[in-house]
Order: sequence, then C-alpha cells, then structure tokens
Amino acid sequence: MNDDGLDGLYDAHLRTVMRRADLALAATGFDALAIYAGEPPMQFLDDQAYPFKVNPHFKAWVPVTDTPGCVLVYAPGSPPRLLFPRSDDYWHRPAPLPRDGWAERIEVIPLAPTDTAARLWRDLGRTAIIAPPDVAATGELNPAALLTRLHFDRAVKTEYEVECMRRASRLAVCGHTVAAEAFREGVSEYAAAERYLAACGQREEEMPYNNIVAYNEHAATLHYQHLDRTPPPTRRSLLIDAGAAFRGYAADITRSHAAGPGSYADLIDALDRAQRSLCAEIVAGRDYRDVHLLAHRLVGDVLHEAGIIRLAGAAALELGITGVFFPHGIGHLLGLQVHDAGGLLADGGGREHARPEGHPFLRLTRSLAPGMVVTVEPGIYFIDSLLKAAGADSRASYIDWERVATLRPYGGIRIEDDVVTTTSAPENLTRDAFAHREGRVAPASGGATEPGQR
Repeated sequence: MNDDGLDGLYDAHLRTVMRRADLALAATGFDALAIYAGEPPMQFLDDQAYPFKVNPHFKAWVPVTDTPGCVLVYAPGSPPRLLFPRSDDYWHRPAPLPRDGWAERIEVIPLAPTDTAARLWRDLGRTAIIAPPDVAATGELNPAALLTRLHFDRAVKTEYEVECMRRASRLAVCGHTVAAEAFREGVSEYAAAERYLAACGQREEEMPYNNIVAYNEHAATLHYQHLDRTPPPTRRSLLIDAGAAFRGYAADITRSHAAGPGSYADLIDALDRAQRSLCAEIVAGRDYRDVHLLAHRLVGDVLHEAGIIRLAGAAALELGITGVFFPHGIGHLLGLQVHDAGGLLADGGGREHARPEGHPFLRLTRSLAPGMVVTVEPGIYFIDSLLKAAGADSRASYIDWERVATLRPYGGIRIEDDVVTTTSAPENLTRDAFAHREGRVAPASGGATEPGQR
C-alpha cells in the first residue's frame, strides 16, 4: 500500500477519532479538546533535554511525533486544528510544516514565537486539556471521566492504525533478523543492539521502548536493561525483545535463539508450538483472562513434557507452580503505546474487570473485539529469586532441580507476536512480517513461521 493509500485510510481514521471525541465530550460536559504534544524535560543543571516522547493522545490525531510544543485543538462541528510552533532558534533546526497528504485533512496553524496557544481556543467554551503533567496548560487538565472514555474506545484500532502497525512490524522483523545473525557471529549484546537499530533505520530514542538484548543468564531478567560491550566467554542463548515504530504506532516482538541444538533449543520449539496455539485464541468474544489461564496450562504442559516439573499443566497452575517459571501476563493491548491504555476497563464509565486471583501482572482483562491488537507472549524463565522461594515451600517436590540446574545458564525463553482480532481468523502481524521478509506469502491467519528461530 503506498502513502496515498495510507492517507486514504487516515481519512476514515480521523472521522472515527472525531466521532469518539464527540461522544466523550458530550458525555462529560466539555465543549472542546486541546491536546498538547508535550515538551521534553531538561536534564538537571544542564541545557540538554531528555529524548522527546510525544503524548499518545496527540499522535492518535496526527502522525507528528518529533515536534515538541504542538497542540491539537478540536471542537465538534469544526475540523481539527494543529497549532504548530515556528521558532527562530538557530541552535536547532526548526521543524518544517507538515506537507504530507494527511495534513490536508486538518487546519495547520503556524505559531510565531510570541504566540500563546491558549488564546486560539479562548472562545470554544469549556475546554478539556489533555497534556503531560509537566506542561503549563491553562484549563481543566486531564479530566478522568473523559480520559477513561477515550482509553476504552482506543483499544479498538482503525484500519489505518492496523496498517501502521503492519509497517512497524516489518521494520522490527528486519532488526530481529539482523540481530539474530549478529548473535550467531559472536558479537556482544551492544553490537547486536546497534545492528538492530541500523536495520530498522531508527534511532534508539525513536524506538517504542528500550530494546532488550539478553544473552545467557541475562534472559532471566524480564526487563533486562543493560548491554554488555564484550561477548560472553560462552555463547548459549539470546532473548531479544525489540520493536519499531511507524507514524507513532508500535511493534513489540520477542524471539529466543539457541546457539546450538540441545535441551534449550528443544524447549524453544515446544514453547513456540504452544504460543502459536495461543495466537489462534485471539478471536472476537474471547475473554483475555481465559487466554492467560490457558497459557499457564500450556506452559505447564511444556514444562512437564520437558521433565522440569512433575505434574501436568492444569495441576501445576492450581498449585502455583507455573508462576515460578512464567510470572508475567500473557500479553497486553498494543498501539499508540507498547502497553496501551484501557486494558482493564469494562466500559467507558470506568468499571474494571478484575485480574484472575493470583495473577497480579496481567495487563488486559477485557473480552476481545474486532480491531483490538494484542501481544501473545508466553515465557519460561529460570529466575533465581522465584526458584529460591519455590524451593523453600511445598512446591519444591514438584520441580526437578537437576533439570533446572542444566537450563539455568540459558536464562529463559519468551516468544511474542502481535495479533489483530478480526471477525474471523486472527491476523498475526509478526508471523506475517517474517514471512514477508523471507519472500513467502503470509496466510490470512498468520500461521506462517519464520525459519531459523532456534
């Protein structure tokens, strides 16, 4: 699809965003919206700013992700207005006014350095301000009732948003392929991470989150945040959780790789089969809490068949044993943010669906609807603190500690796909992107798998 086609999808997307805003404003008694892009905070005792991360509410309206100080103003019955700052700052390159096709759908108003954005909506009535808390905005800032309605609605993506996420997925897959090759060459975590960015054509600050490139035991740290500059003496495993962004929309992909054949590689294959069966569960009407609990049963079965635990998945879940090896949720909403808003909401009024008892880290408890994009990311990890706790209570007798000791140096495994709920079979953005890179036709169900995952 070319950019003309994408901008055509943007038309329909913008109408949907406006309709949702109309309903939310009417329900909460506001007359207009003013959405600030935000400003990057300054570093302490310095004149350098931190990397800029745009307000997700702002980029839902316009794909402007790199220009602080913008404001999107909308009143029902009028086209959106983008207040775009124009400065004479010779220290930095001024941002050019948007000229892409999408910009023709809104009114772009350049702001001179002396302009005060607030004066341009003074006559709109009661205006809700949506802005990061550090922005100096005059008005009713971030009204909870309004935000809740917008968060609930945005879980269902427009076709424009899904297409942006398809493109983000293809960028991320380029990086994953290159980083896996770098691991096999024997380079360091840092070098593999740098090659990832180069393959995606994005700077680190443009990534939707800090990429995780974890070798060996590091893969047992769920949000491993370091990058060793030297390769490890022995190369055993790679867990790479890394994304990309397109027009402000995120891809979030994880793959695990073994340096050679053996028990760890076999465990990757077994978890991959379980993960694909879980992706098939992403269908309209499915309660995502049930997908999470099914994931625990399937992970338990994988652990049992691998000889790591001594009972099957359902019983292991009941006794709290699967949580020793799989302590996080099966996934989350994905879109404008990696962990997109509204995952626990039961309705636009703020009611929430509770998490299953004993599963405090699940980020999504809603029933799936067409257009929702979610991650599906089962894992098996050998985390010292969790293993120590299990070894000190009744769970100890159900775990084969010799098998654990053999696999502990590999850290862990996570396999994560981004999946779109449709009215029929789910669309697997991740598997389709790998198939596309390999020059294969991706089936509508996303059932293709990428070669060389081990």
